[in-house]
Amino acid sequence: MPRGKRIVIEKSIKDPVISRLKGMKISEMKAKRAVVEKELHENISDIVGRAKDLYSQDKLEKERLKGMGLFTLEEAYDELRKGGIPLSFRAFGGRVERRSVHSEKIGSKRLIPKPVIADWVALANEYYTVKQAFNELKKYEKVNLRAFIGRIEKNSIPSLKIGTQRWVPRTAIEGLSHICKNYYDVGDAVAEMSSRGIKIKRNAFERRLDRNRVPHEKIGGRRVIAKEVLEELISKEIALSHGPKMP
Repeated sequence: MPRGKRIVIEKSIKDPVISRLKGMKISEMKAKRAVVEKELHENISDIVGRAKDLYSQDKLEKERLKGMGLFTLEEAYDELRKGGIPLSFRAFGGRVERRSVHSEKIGSKRLIPKPVIADWVALANEYYTVKQAFNELKKYEKVNLRAFIGRIEKNSIPSLKIGTQRWVPRTAIEGLSHICKNYYDVGDAVAEMSSRGIKIKRNAFERRLDRNRVPHEKIGGRRVIAKEVLEELISKEIALSHGPKMP
């Protein structure tokens, strides 16, 4: 690699996807969720309270339950399916039995408050389960499930635990997929340069990053370089190596 002349990278990448990803704060996610759960609890308490009052007066008719916001297990499952939740009825019933899905017993009936189902569908539109998130990301990044879970545990990938389940924001996975398609990590950047005839050791390249001589971003503890930036660097390295030699 040519030495003695410093290469200046002029390419400046302003990527809104990166900005959104870096702006995601777990504390803000938790605060937002706390507000939702408070409202959810109040709505459930109101629905169940009215139903129990009617039941105690022997005025609660089966036909009125759905209108009041209470589903049978079958009705609740149908609503989940309409909302696009890929779950078998057996698995759904198991969650109800384990109380990971909120239900109420009024008289002899086990009922699911409507807000519980509405919240579940809303969550699924905004978040992935861990398995779903992994399956989406592995389309673009070589990663195994254990390593992926490790990144979640270290908060390198933001997530939120709601009840017994952990959820990963869809925007986070979309952002990471965007990075895989449009950026190099350090190892891949060095490999790409080498394949183009530019020999540089990884630690030498990392020193350039340390000195901000190569524009880059740091996401989840990893440094990444935009493909456009690396292309400019490679072009200038090649031009410099083919330039006139000092006598």
